[in-house]
Amino acid sequence: MTRAAVVTVSDRSAAGSRTDESGPLAVAALREAGFDCADAVVVPDGADSVERALTAEVVAGVKLIVTTGGTGVSPRDQTPEGTARVVTRHIPGISEELRRRGAAEKPVGMLTRGLAGVVDPHGVLVVNLPGSPGGVASGMPVVVSVARHVLDQLGGSDH
Repeated sequence: MTRAAVVTVSDRSAAGSRTDESGPLAVAALREAGFDCADAVVVPDGADSVERALTAEVVAGVKLIVTTGGTGVSPRDQTPEGTARVVTRHIPGISEELRRRGAAEKPVGMLTRGLAGVVDPHGVLVVNLPGSPGGVASGMPVVVSVARHVLDQLGGSDH
């Protein structure tokens, strides 16, 4: 079974002052899609903490990492910056579709700055989702719809 991980990026959830509602939604969607996925890891906002969390999952052998939170425009929203330090090739089509769906639901959906890409040579797909439960609920079908194909390609399978 392919290993997946969810990283929730939130100062408040990391401090224990707010329950993580988005991470468990992403975990449930991955498990339902047949991925082996532990409970979400919660880290504070910031590029450094995101980079450390993603690197730890890559080193642990996870093949699909979904982040929730930290993709907006506030100063502490630095998930894309931390992700960019780990991803070696971007897949802009995934991010574009996530933004398109989010904006169709509500105009502020276009403000998410999330990235998607692969980590070479480890064969890992990383996708940033917004931190709202609605953003995760609308984004996970996109992730699940392409994840296996991307991972097969990274593993050397033909088109």
